[in-house]
Amino acid sequence: MSNNHESPPQHMRAVVGRRYGTADVLAIESVPVPTPTKDQVLVAVMASSLNALDWHFITGTPYLIRLMNGLRTPKRLVPGADVAGTVVAIGPDVAHLKVGDDVFGECSGGGCSPYLTVREGAVVIKPPTVSFADAGATGVAGLTAVQALRTHGKVQPGDHVVINGAAGGVGTFAVQIAKAMGATVTAVCSGRNVDLVRSLGADTVIDYTTADFVDGGSRFDVMVDNVGNRSSSECVSVMRPGGRYVAVSGPKANKWLGPIPHIARLALAFRRANATFHQFTASPNEADLAFLAELLEQGNLVPAIDRTVALDGVAEAIAEVGRGHTRAKIGVIPT
Repeated sequence: MSNNHESPPQHMRAVVGRRYGTADVLAIESVPVPTPTKDQVLVAVMASSLNALDWHFITGTPYLIRLMNGLRTPKRLVPGADVAGTVVAIGPDVAHLKVGDDVFGECSGGGCSPYLTVREGAVVIKPPTVSFADAGATGVAGLTAVQALRTHGKVQPGDHVVINGAAGGVGTFAVQIAKAMGATVTAVCSGRNVDLVRSLGADTVIDYTTADFVDGGSRFDVMVDNVGNRSSSECVSVMRPGGRYVAVSGPKANKWLGPIPHIARLALAFRRANATFHQFTASPNEADLAFLAELLEQGNLVPAIDRTVALDGVAEAIAEVGRGHTRAKIGVIPT
């Protein structure tokens, strides 16, 4: 690998979870700074943020996740799948990034530490006018929203999009991105978040504690479902002919399979409907990250960050994420 004139230290303080459990299994430890493999870069992390997937990897639920993350103990030790920072070393096969580049994107854990390694294609150059904090909150949630709306929802200007769960991480990105794509947006959230979601540009905001978008009579070209709290028949009923229902998440009561049974019922129901069903797991790619960078630079996308924590606040913040009612994003500055 090649390094800049200020080589990174050999060890760093990081949030580490060495066994499955609730957020109280996390501790701050001194761990080795990783070395990039041939197609990776080493990034000095300036900002990261937390996502629901961090809670899933820490708890090992649904248990199906342990097939890829370790049956008894987790392979992924440091939470944080978002990254914004500066490249400080590169592997020999890295072709487009260099030491000193400011980048952002999605990583396979490590955001809750001062340094992490990430595959070159999973990060892009951060626009200079965009803060590290905003870029560090964008990766997972931004990519999920883009791929829900653009790849699977195929949103076109003038489409009417409903976002169920509009105040969470993915939802706050989806509202803004759908508006940037020319859609009319109906956003569903709790009463305490109505003002926040309206400030993001939603045309209509429905407080689900006082009104029901299913019974409201509106029909939608695209539904982005971040919650999975409606029945299959209800989801089908709100779609226009030719509409696209996109499942981002679902109920998590089943500790073995998580949302899979709910998603299977939806897929079956939509086979008999005049609308299509889409379910996916977001993955980083340069085209979608570049699109996010453009939206950030133009000011059409401003991440909604509820608060920012240091490493010693990560465990409590992940516990809040696990309770399922996080408002917008919780940022992490790894100090």
